[in-house]
Amino acid sequence: MATTTFERWGRELTIAGAIVLFLLPLIGIPGKTYLTLTIAGVAMGMLLFLVASGVSIIFGLMDVINFAHGALFAWGAYVGFSIFQSLMNWVEADSVLQNFAVFLIALVAAMMVVALLGVILEKVIIRRVYGFHLFQILITFGATVVLVELIRILWGPNDEVMIVPLTFSRNWDILDIIVYRYRVICIVIGLIVYGVIQFVLKKTKLGTIVRAGVENRDMVQAMGHNIFLLFTGVFAAGAGLAALGGLAMSIFSRQVYPDMGSTYLLFAFIVVIIGGLGSVTGSLVGALIVGLSYNYVAYLVPWAAAGVNVLIMIIILLIRPTGLFPAGK
Repeated sequence: MATTTFERWGRELTIAGAIVLFLLPLIGIPGKTYLTLTIAGVAMGMLLFLVASGVSIIFGLMDVINFAHGALFAWGAYVGFSIFQSLMNWVEADSVLQNFAVFLIALVAAMMVVALLGVILEKVIIRRVYGFHLFQILITFGATVVLVELIRILWGPNDEVMIVPLTFSRNWDILDIIVYRYRVICIVIGLIVYGVIQFVLKKTKLGTIVRAGVENRDMVQAMGHNIFLLFTGVFAAGAGLAALGGLAMSIFSRQVYPDMGSTYLLFAFIVVIIGGLGSVTGSLVGALIVGLSYNYVAYLVPWAAAGVNVLIMIIILLIRPTGLFPAGK
C-alpha cells in the first residue's frame, strides 16, 4: 500500500514539476515568443513521439530492445527524399492538393519499404534472441551498422538538403504570432497516430491477442493463434512508425544524412524512459516534455539545451523509477 501511495505521489509531483518547468520561461520570454516556442516545442514533441512510439510498441508488446530503430528511421527519411526528388513538379507546385498528395505518397512508400525491412529483421535475427536482452542489443546494433552502410551505398555518404513541399514551408501570421504550417501538420499527425495506436491496442481483437501473447505466449498458441506471425506484424508496425518519424523529422529539420537515426534514437529512448517503458501514453507525455523543455532552454540558455532532457530524465527516475506511466498502469 505504501509503495502504491509513493508511486502515486511520485507521478503527481513529477507532473506538477513539469507544469512549473513550462511556466517558468514566461518570466524571461516575451509572450508572443513564448507562444511561438510552445507551438514549436509541441510540434517537436509530436515528432519525437512518432519515433518513440515505435520503440515503445516493440518493447512493450514484444519485450525486444531494438537499437536498429534509428537506422530504420533514417531509411524512412531517405525513401521519402527519393520520392520527393522523383516527383519534384508536385513538390514545387503552388497547390495544396498536389503538395499533400506527394507527401502522402512519400509517407506510404517510406512506411511500406521500412516495414518490409522490419519483417526481414524480425524473421532473420530478432526471432532468434527473444528473451535475451543482451543479445538483442548486440545483434540490433550490428544490424544498425549494416543498414547505415546500405544507405551510404544507395544514396551516398554526404548530407542532403531535404526538399519541402511548397505549402508546408509557408506560415500563418496570427495576431503577430508566426505559426509555421508544417508544425501544425506535425501536431495533427502525432495526435492521429496516438489515437490509432490506442484504438488498435485497447479496442480491437488483434490488440487483445497481441497483449495476451506477451503475457502468456504458450496459451495464445494453444488457442490456435500464430504468435510469431503476430509478433512479426508488431515489429513491422514499429518499423513503419520509425519510417513515419524519419520522414516527418527530416522535413522538419530540412536535412537527411546517413547517421541521423542515432541522434534521434537517443531522444526516443529518453522519451520512453521518462514516459515509462511500453506505455504509448507515457511516450506521448514524455515526448511533449522533451520537445517543450528543449525549445525553452535553447532560447534562454542555448548551451544547456542538449543536457536539460537528460537532467529531467534523471530527476523523474529518482522520483518515479518506472517512469510516469509504466505499462499496465
